[in-house]
Amino acid sequence: MFNRFHLLLFTLCALSVTGWLYGQDDYSQHWNGEWVAEGTLFQIQVSVENNVVKVIQIESMGFEWTSKDGKVEGNIVQVEVEYAGITGVIQAELVDANTAIVFAASCLPDFMVVCVLAKGRQAIFKKLASN
Repeated sequence: MFNRFHLLLFTLCALSVTGWLYGQDDYSQHWNGEWVAEGTLFQIQVSVENNVVKVIQIESMGFEWTSKDGKVEGNIVQVEVEYAGITGVIQAELVDANTAIVFAASCLPDFMVVCVLAKGRQAIFKKLASN
């Protein structure tokens, strides 16, 4: 069952998806805009400047989470998040200019139910609008 933490992790990971498709080019501009987790209302605003990623909650579906500034390397974005007593790194990989695959690259403490449920899961994010 897809839970809220998975949705959060996947949403934030979506930010890092662009790099592998585009090689060594600068794909940071592809991240800029509004992103929604496919099949949900979960939505974020992403902005990238000087390879620094900022994520702003638009519709968190009641989840209370925070994120630090992330980084872009090629088509990959990584953002540290905190939610329900856990910390994790969400990784997103662009598969094209409007689609990202997001997953939890790390989740600690790993014995927490949220981390156990997130392990091996991924979400697809679709870009809604550009800045």
